[in-house]
Amino acid sequence: MALTFTLDPALDEELRAGLLALWADVSNAGGAVGFVPPVTAEDIAPSLAGAVAEVEAGRRRLLVGRDEDGRIAATAFLTFNAHRLMTHWIWLYTVMVHPRHQGTGQGRELLAAAERAARGFDGIEAIRLTCRGGLGLERFYASCGYKEVGRVPNAIRVAPGDDRDDVFMLLPLFPAADSLADSSAAGSSPASGGGAPRL
Repeated sequence: MALTFTLDPALDEELRAGLLALWADVSNAGGAVGFVPPVTAEDIAPSLAGAVAEVEAGRRRLLVGRDEDGRIAATAFLTFNAHRLMTHWIWLYTVMVHPRHQGTGQGRELLAAAERAARGFDGIEAIRLTCRGGLGLERFYASCGYKEVGRVPNAIRVAPGDDRDDVFMLLPLFPAADSLADSSAAGSSPASGGGAPRL
């Protein structure tokens, strides 16, 4: 069944526990969300606390998808740029769908919900994200409208002798924003952005 998405849900203890469980389950299933399995909820808790603090400060917006039983099944953080010259686009961080819902189209639904949310933000023209190479994630994001605009070879070390590219993807939200993708592909630096877990 389709997930029900909510932007800016109340940050209560039930939500925090659900986010932590989701992050751990996705990570231990091999999801590229900043950790390498095996991990525990205790390993992830500091990263979640940092992300929630950013939401509470207004620097991020939280998107949550729940299944028919009300369980948290998907999430993403939409993060605003602090740099004065880059406030016209946002980062999409920690994009997660629970393993029990993967392969059912819920990843596409999550990205579509994130796009709808971003279109409602004043002055936002594009969404940018990074993904771990070697998993086919860039092909998935491309099928959802994102363009690969650059990559840093061997930037992510998931294990000794196993380095992966850090792939930069961009989704222009309006026709005029296509120039963002064109300029990025031409060689603009990807070194802006925040420090949230997005690998």
